[in-house]
Amino acid sequence: MMTEHASVPESRRDLVIHNDWWGSGWDHVLPRQSFALTMLIGTASQPGCTGSLDDLLREIFAGRWDMIGGNLDGALTFSWPDAEWDHEEAPEGREAYEANRWKAFGAMLSASGFPVPTTVRDLSELYLTWGLAGREETPEGTRWSMPAVLPLPVDLLTLDDELTEQLDRIRRGMRTGPLVNTLTTYLVDNLGEPQELLTSLDRLAAATGHDADDVRLALAELVESGHAQVRRGQESADVERLEAHRRFRLVMDWDHFDATSVPLIIRD
Repeated sequence: MMTEHASVPESRRDLVIHNDWWGSGWDHVLPRQSFALTMLIGTASQPGCTGSLDDLLREIFAGRWDMIGGNLDGALTFSWPDAEWDHEEAPEGREAYEANRWKAFGAMLSASGFPVPTTVRDLSELYLTWGLAGREETPEGTRWSMPAVLPLPVDLLTLDDELTEQLDRIRRGMRTGPLVNTLTTYLVDNLGEPQELLTSLDRLAAATGHDADDVRLALAELVESGHAQVRRGQESADVERLEAHRRFRLVMDWDHFDATSVPLIIRD
C-alpha cells in the first residue's frame, strides 16, 4: 500500500541521474545496483516528489525493477546475474570474479570504518552516511535530496593505489574530454586534419573559443595519449611550460587518434 503522502508528479516520472555521478567515480567503487539506486534517489529528490524509495518503486515500476535487483531488499552484486559472461575480460568466471570483488570491497569498507552492505537498502543507508543523499521527514511526507557536488570516494574510503589512479584518470578525462573534442573538431573541420601545424596556445584559444589554459590541458591530453607531439625546433616541448604567445609545432598522428579514440558526444 502506498503511504498517504507518497507522490510522484506525472512530469517527474522520468528517471534522472546526478550530473556528478560519472565524474565522481562511485560507479567504479560500488556494486552494480549503485547506478540504479542513484537514479532512484535522484528522481525522488526532484521538486514536488515525496515518499519513501519503496513508494517510488511501487509508483513507477509496480514494485519491481530488475535493474535495481528487484527491490530494495535485493542482494548487491558486481555483475548482472542474467548477463552473458565475458570470459576474455574476466577469464576467472563469474563466481570467482564476484568473490574477488567482494573481498576487496569488504576490506576497503572495513578499513574505512563502515559496515559492508549486502542489499540495496543497506547501500541507501550508506548513501545517507556518506552525504551522497539526504532524507527528511516533513508534513508532506519523506523528502529526499542530493548535494550539488557529490563527495568523492577518496574523501571517504581507503582506496588502493590502482583504484585511486583509475579514479584520477576518470576525473581528468571528464575535465579534458570536452576540451580535446573541441580542439580536434577544429583541426579536422576547419583545417582538414593537418599533419603539422605552426601555432601557439593563444592562436588555438582564439580559434576554439577557450582560454589558453584550457587549450594547454587539451594538448597535454593529446600528447599523453600518443595522438600528438608538441615540438620547438627539433626538440619535444613541455606543454606545461609553454608560454601562451610562443609558437610551437603541433604534429598530429591521425591514424593513432582514429584507431584509439572514442567519440565524445556532448548533449545540452
